[in-house]
Amino acid sequence: MKPYRVLNTVRSEKPLVHHITNWVTIYDCANVTRAVGALPVMAHAPEEVQDMTGISNALVLNIGTLTQSLIDAMVMAGQKANAKGIPVVLDAVGAGATSFRNEKSAQLIKNVKINIVKGNASEIASLLGVKSVTRGVESAGVEGKPEDIAMRLAQQLQCTVVITGATDIVSNGFQTILVKNGHRMMGNVVGTGCMVTSVIASFAAVEKDLLVAASCALACFGIAGELAAEKAGGPGTFKEHFYDALFHLSEAQVEQLAKVSEYA
Repeated sequence: MKPYRVLNTVRSEKPLVHHITNWVTIYDCANVTRAVGALPVMAHAPEEVQDMTGISNALVLNIGTLTQSLIDAMVMAGQKANAKGIPVVLDAVGAGATSFRNEKSAQLIKNVKINIVKGNASEIASLLGVKSVTRGVESAGVEGKPEDIAMRLAQQLQCTVVITGATDIVSNGFQTILVKNGHRMMGNVVGTGCMVTSVIASFAAVEKDLLVAASCALACFGIAGELAAEKAGGPGTFKEHFYDALFHLSEAQVEQLAKVSEYA
């Protein structure tokens, strides 16, 4: 698996990634998409989401700041993406925290073919129906091994599942990859979870093997975090250095620092 190869393809092809995302992190998602070499667009109005998805190369659906009208727009855009054959990436932010989020996550999964589902351990467990505890948008514990949960949900939904954490897990239901890049400072910055979803979608826009796309995206994102932490004095300066590290990420850095392995 060659993470830099996919990153370089993103940089050369500059795919357009349509986001219907949450208002807390929308600015960061746009910036990180641009930093990795793709082009972001944030269009939420039901009157235009199908047209915007029609000219895009990937679609991000993020339920972080959920409303019924936003779900309606997501379904419209998702069905357009399905018809066009571009990847749909669902970030299940806060799934399991409220009955409304659970209901609307199920509605999205029922009405749209999701290609990649991403969340923390409790969010993904809740989608599977496994006992878990979610505090706001943070994982507070799950029942069972996250690797098994990812594999089971991937098989159930016939998609690729990503669980982010100290070790990131990517599974297509048959093969599971572990990515051990990243730095603890990333957990002190609001929005890194949403930002990595944008990078995953950017990689999925140019790489048809979604297991490879997600794994390579997580590795590059984590490496940028490691490099940024070397220079940062705290969360504020970390974000500045992170954007720069991702923008300038080199083949030598990726080859030397990537920690991607198969789960046995």
